[in-house]
Amino acid sequence: MKHSLSILFLFLSICLYAQETIQVTGKLLDKTTQTPLEFATVSLLSNDPNKSPQGGITDLNGNYKILVSPGTYTLKWEFISFKPVVRNNVEVKENIDFGTIIMEQDISNLEAAVVVAEKTTVDLRLDKKIYNIGKDLTVRGGTVSDVLDNVPSVQVDVEGNVSLRGNENVRILIDGRPSALVGFNGAEALRQIPAEAIEKIEVITSPSARYDAEGTAGILNIILRKNRLQGFNGSVNLSTGYPEQFGASLNGNYRTEKWNLFTNTGYSYRTSPGNASSETSYLFPNGGAANSNAFVSEDRNFDRIGRNYFTSLGAEYFINDQSSIVGNLVYRFGKDDDLTTNSIRRIKYITNVEENSFRRQQEEEKENDIQFSLRYDSELDDNGQKLSINSQYSISNEEKPQNITEFSLASNTNTDTERVFETEDETEALLQVDWEKPVGENIQYEAGYRGNYRDITNSFFLEESADFPNIPLTPDLGLNNTFSYEEFVNAVYGQYGQEFGKISVLGGLRFEQTNVNINQETTNSSDTKSYSSLFPTVNLGYELQDGENITLGYSRRVNRPRGRFLNPFPSRSSESNVFQGNVDLDPAFSNALDLGYLKRWSKLTLSTSIYFNRSTDNFQFIQQPTGEITSKGDPVIRRFPINLSTQDRLGFEFTLTYNPVKWWTINSDFNLFRVENNGEIMNDPEFQDENFDFINTSYSARLNQKISLPAKIDFQARINYRGASEDSQGTNNAITTVNLAASKDILKDKASLTINVSDLFNSRKREGTTRTDDFISASRFQYRERQITLAFTYRFNQKKRNENNRGGDDNGEDFEFQG
Repeated sequence: MKHSLSILFLFLSICLYAQETIQVTGKLLDKTTQTPLEFATVSLLSNDPNKSPQGGITDLNGNYKILVSPGTYTLKWEFISFKPVVRNNVEVKENIDFGTIIMEQDISNLEAAVVVAEKTTVDLRLDKKIYNIGKDLTVRGGTVSDVLDNVPSVQVDVEGNVSLRGNENVRILIDGRPSALVGFNGAEALRQIPAEAIEKIEVITSPSARYDAEGTAGILNIILRKNRLQGFNGSVNLSTGYPEQFGASLNGNYRTEKWNLFTNTGYSYRTSPGNASSETSYLFPNGGAANSNAFVSEDRNFDRIGRNYFTSLGAEYFINDQSSIVGNLVYRFGKDDDLTTNSIRRIKYITNVEENSFRRQQEEEKENDIQFSLRYDSELDDNGQKLSINSQYSISNEEKPQNITEFSLASNTNTDTERVFETEDETEALLQVDWEKPVGENIQYEAGYRGNYRDITNSFFLEESADFPNIPLTPDLGLNNTFSYEEFVNAVYGQYGQEFGKISVLGGLRFEQTNVNINQETTNSSDTKSYSSLFPTVNLGYELQDGENITLGYSRRVNRPRGRFLNPFPSRSSESNVFQGNVDLDPAFSNALDLGYLKRWSKLTLSTSIYFNRSTDNFQFIQQPTGEITSKGDPVIRRFPINLSTQDRLGFEFTLTYNPVKWWTINSDFNLFRVENNGEIMNDPEFQDENFDFINTSYSARLNQKISLPAKIDFQARINYRGASEDSQGTNNAITTVNLAASKDILKDKASLTINVSDLFNSRKREGTTRTDDFISASRFQYRERQITLAFTYRFNQKKRNENNRGGDDNGEDFEFQG
């Protein structure tokens, strides 16, 4: 009897405890697009005045799950710019599922809607971080390159080259796909897309099997703005500055029940003065020719004028409540006029005679890019099964004529004249099919196919004369060449995701088969390569408690050699410095691990990662003398890539957001990494014997502060620091950059006026030293000098707001992490 009473008491206790919390679930969808409403608010207001309100928000799939105590409530479902849904006197006494609730946009309230977020928010997912670009004052009137330089984990060097966690082998996508916009020269192209065209940046350090396996560092996915609000809305951006620049852009959107039309269009004109210098001492361990130079000093000045037109025109048609089709046309035209002047001082070997000359290089660069994409999306059933079909076709053309003249200052005579004409043509086509099928609330299957075709042709023609016009220009048959690179990659993937309580698992396998054809018209030769590989991925997540979780990711990646890396005919930045590709290059493969931790307090958010990456058959760029001497006596140095090394990269990074008070936000990120490189050339008759082992420990840090002042004025200061580094042949000094900006809202908050100073102390310069057995060279390079920009933004049928761009309360954070 005693045991029976105990069991009965335990049973009643369990029942009473179970009744203390009741689970309320459901899902919210947009009536027009049938897409989930992320971070919508669900409120339960008790009829008992002594009970506090309860509630929560929807997840990335529009689902919500809220634990409440029993009682009678007024339920409210709310999302910005949508009509709220209200149910009164709902008795909640057992678990209840409200199913799918359809919400309609409130057209009468459109003016309160927001397309461009006031704050930059961060969504954390198992395989990526999504930075929704908000009001970052320091990039107003800037470019995508400026935006990337303010994203945690990403660095942009003085030449515009992008790296992720210090690794430059990063894959850059536009709207999830390879793009003609970054086909030829990613660094230059990113400087020509206006910052206002960007909606968000996805930083994918542990890509799932759904993504292309290219890029050993990971993927940066740049998402262009495509608004979906009813009616007509958008913004106009105007900018000007010093050195001379001006720009204008329009972000517009028009939405009806069946159609959504959108555009990002802009034009920019900017001057970018820069400078460089180098001092090279040749050691001649085996002796040098009598006419060779023992010392060469160069001072260069760059005067660049860039004109760029960019437009993205798109239309989305909603076939029915479950399906839509989107077409998008992107066009970019760029025209640069660059003048490089070079003062050269030479000291002869043995005779010690000093010679001085002046080199003038005029280059005109024209580039046309056009890209068309078509996407079909369909909800196959009411359970979340989806099908997406993407197709894309792009054409790019680039022309670079150059005139180069060198004068002897002693005799004031023309000593060398060169004319160069270089063209690049690229055609790219893509077909991608993705299928998703959820099973219940916690399981999801995905599968897909991608076929990607690229055809790149590069033509290089040079003619020169030692005394023009007395001696006519003649072609250089040793340099002139037409090189064609053709690549076709077929890929299929499958992945499986499931939640086990607080544990999330996403595992997948990708298979890629690559065919490459290389043709050289000059030598009438061709090379063919074919290889295939499997790329497994695993991403795990564990939620320790609300606002605190751990993630672990593994992925295998590839770095494919392309175009310039393979072209064996030398192209040169100067007569004595030659870059030569290597047609025998093989792909490099990497295996990467990433362990992440996120903790969120009321005023502080901390995100950290420990990562490890091992690359095999790594491309090593080495410099060696060719033994040749130019007509000026300069030894010719060749730079070329080979599959040489195994590289281990171990690092630690953290991102910190702190709001000491509501009007002051502090963001910082720090990345510390150690690179160990092992590789050597021994007993190879084609190359000199050399050891390329090195260990490099470096770090980068970024501190960003934003202060809201009275009179609707915002102030922002950003400091970037990139630590010193070294490799097997040299060292690079640290770089510190300071940017300042201030903004004031005007015209009843419909417009903003911003002034920003980029590189306040004019200190963004790359300085380094290269040492080999044959020469020592010290160099300094500054791509762009200090810049001041004044920007004006006018919003029509929009109002800025201080809340998260998906709803929720304002806690003053510029970076709010959503788990």
